[in-house]
Amino acid sequence: MERLHTRWFIDQYKTDEQMIPSLGELAMLDFNLMQELYKSELKDVSRWWSSLQLYEKLPFIRDRLVENYLWSLGGAFEPEHSSNRIAQTQANCLVTTIDDIYDVYASLNELEAFTVAIEQWDIAAAEALPEYMQICLSALFSTVEDQGHEVFKKKGLDIIPYLRRAWKDLCRAYLKEARWYNNGYVPTLDEYLENAWASISGHIVFSYAYCINNYVTSDQLEKFLSGYPDIVRYSSITFRLYNDMGTSIVEQERGDIKKSVQCYMHHNGVTEFVARKEIKEMIRKYWTLINGETLGNYCAFEKYLKNVACNMTRMAQCNYQHGDGYGKPDRETKDQITSLLFDPIKLI
Repeated sequence: MERLHTRWFIDQYKTDEQMIPSLGELAMLDFNLMQELYKSELKDVSRWWSSLQLYEKLPFIRDRLVENYLWSLGGAFEPEHSSNRIAQTQANCLVTTIDDIYDVYASLNELEAFTVAIEQWDIAAAEALPEYMQICLSALFSTVEDQGHEVFKKKGLDIIPYLRRAWKDLCRAYLKEARWYNNGYVPTLDEYLENAWASISGHIVFSYAYCINNYVTSDQLEKFLSGYPDIVRYSSITFRLYNDMGTSIVEQERGDIKKSVQCYMHHNGVTEFVARKEIKEMIRKYWTLINGETLGNYCAFEKYLKNVACNMTRMAQCNYQHGDGYGKPDRETKDQITSLLFDPIKLI
């Protein structure tokens, strides 16, 4: 979280005897101005979220608007990426909603039909679904259409097929996990990760970063047809492993599948301590792969995308190092939110 580091460095610099007052004041003004932009973006997505009334209509879902915005801010904090942060926060809220439908509320038969409706991307296909699923699909379809329309107005590019692909990939992965859970099946770690890199939704983050930014062109969209680059898989798996280390027990209590730790324990006959040690080693190896992907000379577009992928993994480490900083925000997470979004720095 680069902006968290910025705040910390400013606070430290203020105590430095060799501080240059004008430089310190410039840094504080920059932080406060950016904070005002972030608050304005948060107001925009708050109005969108309130207009959907999903939390009122679907009371079983997690209401994590501010935390979802924090994840978007962690991906790309610069002022020129404002449109992406807003769209990404909307996507994050919908990911959470759909995740809760698959994990804790719907039956397997309902999920099979829900996934078919996503695959067809047709609201008419949802007419036979329960009302709560129709509400969710309507919110998803309308939001994606609105996001695509905004980009088309500004750049003349049709990004909707790429966003649809990302959502379909996500729901396919969710459905596979639901089938595993309902059948009492415990996958091997490799089998689990082959699906979990998509179910963690990292490819959603990347797809929105790819399609909604100042750099994308029609040629670059054509390249995206070939699939997700390696860094998306590496960062998504690392994201998933961090998530599992911090949330696996809580998520199983609310009706989720065995996570990486439990899969490794089950198939290797080892203790949780040994399994967690192995997962930590895997995280280290994937960080090596991620860092290798970022080396080299890249254009502004490629550099931005690689930064988003890396920052997503950093956010996962930050959020899950002491437990579930997203699902059950602790005092540290709440303090981070307050520091970044609501408490300006007092000028000297």
